[in-house]
Amino acid sequence: MKFAVIVFPGSNCDIDMYHAIKDELGEEVEYVWHTETDLSQFDGVLIPGGFSYGDYLRCGAMANQSNIMAEVKKAAAAGKPVLGVCNGFQILTEAGLLPGALLRNRDLKFMCRTVQLKVENNNTLFTNHYEAGQVINIPIAHGEGNYYCDEETLAKLQANNQIVFTYSGDNPNGSLEDIAGIVNEQGNVLGMMPHPERAVDELVGGADGLELFKSIVKQWRENHVNN
Repeated sequence: MKFAVIVFPGSNCDIDMYHAIKDELGEEVEYVWHTETDLSQFDGVLIPGGFSYGDYLRCGAMANQSNIMAEVKKAAAAGKPVLGVCNGFQILTEAGLLPGALLRNRDLKFMCRTVQLKVENNNTLFTNHYEAGQVINIPIAHGEGNYYCDEETLAKLQANNQIVFTYSGDNPNGSLEDIAGIVNEQGNVLGMMPHPERAVDELVGGADGLELFKSIVKQWRENHVNN
């Protein structure tokens, strides 16, 4: 399986994402600069965290205007897995690929620590390596991770089982209904604030995040290799 790691001016988690795929997962991966206009050679798209365009205007708003986003939308429409982490989640909401918005943290402070997440839906291409209800440890690092949507959108997310991860025990940023990660209705686009790519090796404090990337590859191989 071949992944693209999209790089914007200000991205700073692209190296972590690349390492997770190449060194821990053992799959193909390439950096793709935001000015590129073709993602057809890739099987999956990863939008890393950081501060694209310095988070000026709104987090992710300027990144959404980049050339590459038309290709990200095309990949999503084709059913390819698209993962946006932290600033990547913000970009996906700005692009309309996921509903809702990410607001300033409740306490108006940047926070960087490990939190516990509950796997609310393990029947997705991103979570099939987890158990339903499993609690995992994943780092966060954000100032604007407070997920919000209107009541109608929330009802749809709940009815369609699109809420994939919630904060367990401690909601660090004030997110609505403790939401930490959601998928689109088709289930192939995931946005999440915590950083699974920073939890892929016990040497750095835990490997709970690696199972997310293993889930993507497992689903892809079942669909493309084993048939």
